[in-house]
Parts: sequence; C-alpha cells; structure tokens
Amino acid sequence: MIMQAGIESKPSRGANPSDVPPRAAGMLAWLMALSALIAWPAFARAAEEAATKPNVIVILTDDQGYAELGVTGNPVIRTPNIDQLAQRSVWLTNFHVMPVCSPTRACLMTGRYHYRTGVTDTYRGRSMMHPDETTLAEMLRAAGYRTGIFGKWHLGDNYPVRAMDRGFEESLVLNGGGLAQPGDPPGPVDPLGAYFNPMLRRNGKWVKTSGYVSDVITDAAIEFIEKHRDRPFFVYLPFNCPHDPHQVPDEYRRRYEGKDFRAAAFPQHANGHPMAPKNNPETLARVYGMIENIDDNVGRLLAKLEALKLADHTIVVFFSDNGCQNHGGYNAGFQGWKGTTYEGGIHQFCFFRWPAQLKPGRRVDRISAAIDLAPTLLELCGVVAGPGVRFDGLSLAPLLRGEAAAWPDRVLFCQWHRGDAPERYRAFAARSQDWKLVQPLGAGETWNGKTSFQLYDMVHDPLERHDVAAQHPDRVAKLKAAYDAWFDDVTKGRDYAVPPRIFLGTPHENPVLLTRQDWRGRHADWGPRGEGYWEVNVASAGRYQCKVWFAPLNQYGEVTLAIGGASVRQPVKAGQSECLFRDVSLAAGPTRVEAAILQGSATRGVHYVEIERKE
Repeated sequence: MIMQAGIESKPSRGANPSDVPPRAAGMLAWLMALSALIAWPAFARAAEEAATKPNVIVILTDDQGYAELGVTGNPVIRTPNIDQLAQRSVWLTNFHVMPVCSPTRACLMTGRYHYRTGVTDTYRGRSMMHPDETTLAEMLRAAGYRTGIFGKWHLGDNYPVRAMDRGFEESLVLNGGGLAQPGDPPGPVDPLGAYFNPMLRRNGKWVKTSGYVSDVITDAAIEFIEKHRDRPFFVYLPFNCPHDPHQVPDEYRRRYEGKDFRAAAFPQHANGHPMAPKNNPETLARVYGMIENIDDNVGRLLAKLEALKLADHTIVVFFSDNGCQNHGGYNAGFQGWKGTTYEGGIHQFCFFRWPAQLKPGRRVDRISAAIDLAPTLLELCGVVAGPGVRFDGLSLAPLLRGEAAAWPDRVLFCQWHRGDAPERYRAFAARSQDWKLVQPLGAGETWNGKTSFQLYDMVHDPLERHDVAAQHPDRVAKLKAAYDAWFDDVTKGRDYAVPPRIFLGTPHENPVLLTRQDWRGRHADWGPRGEGYWEVNVASAGRYQCKVWFAPLNQYGEVTLAIGGASVRQPVKAGQSECLFRDVSLAAGPTRVEAAILQGSATRGVHYVEIERKE
C-alpha cells in the first residue's frame, strides 16, 4: 500500500475498527483507497521526476592551498585520484572563497554572502548561521533528494542550527571548527591523537568511531550512497583535513620523509611571490600526507560510484574552503595565506565533473565564487529554489556547459576579520574580471583603523606583485564605491550583537551541551583563564539539571551558575573538575548562561555547561 505524506502508517484512533461501526469503517476504508488512487498519478509523477535528477556530491577540504595538488603544479605531493578528477572535469580557473572556514561554508550552503547569514567568523558564537536561511540541503531535500553530511559542518553545534536541523537527514559530524578544539565533548582527549578514533555526532548523538577521521567519514558517505543508490542523493563530504593539528597515519607521513622541500625543488614564478627560503619539513610531510590520504579516500568514493554504475549520473564538485596556513610551503607564487584577502587566501581550485552532461577538460576563466555553487547545482539538477530565496551568486551552468551566452562582468566581494560584527573597509577585496581592489589590514581581533587600498591588474599581474592604485585612482574609486554599496546591502537587517540563540528544553536536543566554541564575551578565548557566556532561549519553563565541567582546581573554590533569574553556587574542592546542580528552575524566554570559577578574588571561566530539562 502506498502511504502518502501526512498519513500515518498505522490507523489513527479514529480509524481503529474497534472504535468505528462496521459500515462506517468500510466507508472509511473505501474513501482512503479512493484517496490513494486519486493521489497516485501525482505521487508517481513526482517519484519519476526525482528519479531522473542527477546525484550530487560536494567534497570540501579544509585549509588545503591551491598549489597543494599535483594538477596545480606541485611536483612533490601525490594526488593521482584528484588529478584525474580534475582532468575529467570542467575547471573553474578563477574561483574564489572566503579567507577562513565558516564564511565559505555559509556561502556554499546558501548561495549568499556570509554576512547576510549572520556568520562573521569561526568561533565565539560568530560561526552560527541563522535558522531563517534556506540551505542547499533543504532545497534539494524538498525536491526528493536524500541528504547526508559527513565531516565538518562548522555552522552551529546546537539546535536549531545543526546540520541535521538544516536539511540533512543523515549526519556524522564533528563539533565546531575541528577536532582537538573546545567543541570536542567532555572527557579525556589525546592532543596528539584526536584525529584517530574520534568522537563524532551521528544524528545528534555522540558516537565513538574507529579509524582515522578522513577514512571514517568517507566510509559513512559510501555507506549512505549504497543505501540510497536507487533515488537521487546529495552527499556533502567536508573533510576537516589538512587543518591543524597535523595528525596523520604514520604510513602517509613517512612517504614524505626526506623529500626535498627547498624552494629550488618547486616551480619558480618569475612574476610571483617567492617561496620561503626555509620551512619545516616535518610539518610539510604531515600536511602532504593528510592530503594524500584525502586523495585515497576520493579515489575510493569515485570507484564506488563506478561500481554502482552511478558515475555518469552524478555531479561531483571538489574545492577547498580557503588558502593554506602559512607553513612556508609551495603557494604557486600567490601572495598571502589563509586569513588574507590576497589571492593566496581566497583563490581556489574548483572542479565540476558530470560525465553525462559536462565536457571534460573545459576551463572557465570567468570569475566565480562559493556563492555561485548553490544556484549552479540547483539549475543542473532542475530544482527550483525555495520560496523567498534570494541568491547573491549566479548559476554557472551555461559556462559549465560551454553555451555561447553573453556573460556580463560583475564584482565579487570578499571580507573577513575577527570580531562580532562586520566593519567597513576592514580586510576586504573587491574583484572584477580584470581588476582587484584590496584593503588587507585589520584581519586580527583588533584594528587601529588604518587602511591601505591596493589595486592590482589581474590580467597582467594575477599574482599581485605590483600595486597600481596610484596610477588608476578612477578604478580605485569605482571598486570602492561598489564595495560600499555591497557592505550596506549585506549587513542590513542583521543584529550582530546577539548570535542565533541556542535552544534549551526542546525535544530536538535534550540535554544541550554548551562549549567554548560558541561562548561570547570580551574575554571568551580558549585559554586557561578565558571567561564567557552563551546566548540561549529557554523554550519551555520547568525544572532543569545543569552540569559544569572545568579544569581541575589546585585549591578550594566555588562554581557559580546564572541563567536568567536563576542563580546558584556550589563549593568545589581541590582536584575537582565538575559539579552538578540538580534542580534549577528556569523561566521560558531568551536569556544568557553564565558560569565561572571563583577562587578568592580571581575568576575564570568553565569548559562546558550541560543543561537538561527534567520536567
């Protein structure tokens, strides 16, 4: 029997034969059967349409630089599977991302600039994407796709901003921005082995996995594909590698021991920025080993598509979220690294493979960005965006297909700096097809207000060697005006003072674990004396139990906990690292969670607060 959405798979109380007279029960059964027959053509048509749509796999790496692939000119690293993927793809050669993780991920998921979504940074509650945004996963799921994420979400760890709340029906993710960070769950953590047998969250529940993290999430993605091979699926595979700490199986690290990492061993770019004369071979061996492991996993995934006869009908996208960290390795002559708005921080490879529709080997030189991916994938899949969705990006489908269509010039924008809210002119870039305006100063936590507006001719100087702002004041003024208009537009309507609130006391997530990943405050750092608070919304009034974790005390102290109008204290002894408040009465509504350790006149923050509604 075909069950329609909204009809329970077992009789409701009103339809139970023991509660309904026989004649009425027969009439009810006849009406239900007639309803099913009437609905069948529409149901069958929707199923048939979904079955013809291509599958989608988006693979995202973390802190992998443009030049850390064989196909982009690195002679030392071994990436045969990704190199082959690139050769069989359409290559976006002028593709751009944001300088750090969460902003790029917000752009990918929404097709909109990250400032619109409320995402400004990577921690301190600044990386949570507002729940009023519509995600690519939600739009594909509404069109009949099965959706799964396996890896690093980094847009919110708690309801209502988890991946599982934003369109992914299957999720196996790590918390926060990476393993060996404050988003990890309470408990002993091996700082040298966090990437092995990691604790991950499967559909909201912590699970202990077995193996190296990149292998674990690839296994999960392959399992999802096998399970849903008979209907269209969207798999998002965001690796947390090669982000630091650079932990990798020894077999991969050893492959790069003794390699020549001197600048002379890499291509020389006469018109580019020279490679650092010195670097750390041990660090590069680990980074390159992590990337080679990703390559092996990409190979496994693509081989599974071939084995299941899904390759021709599957769109595969591969790119990285930002430039590599400044480890002194090969950077293809680019200026800058992760965290900068120079090309070394934002210029990335991006490959689109779809054997059934896209001609391999085509190169698209029109400027493009992460905001373009969602509208592009929707058009390729024949899916209409959700109601009210307004993209900043454009669909690149005509360019990918090589269609002869006029492609007007546009200006793309990039901005990132530490801080709760966007600030005009601070660490930004405005890029047209031929020109780029950069103001690189102020990316750190503080800014003295100084600016350095630089202009680069990207046709003749794509590696940003020569600032020509003084020679072209008119172009500087034009791009600066475009940036001002953009900044006013993307920041209006958002209150950056308060991030998306974490909900307490809902059936979606109970208990709720608050970590230092998302706490706020002037001193809310991850150091031993950091202090912060969490912005929350108590969904339902009631009695709650609160558990607090902190670094073991070296002497007697006191734990204080305040949530709205409730304030409790508890003494703790030397050596103690947790305490429990069993009965805390909370009123419903928006509030703040504050917890601290008091030792004499000294105050310091805690590591976790777990809040569970009991009644």
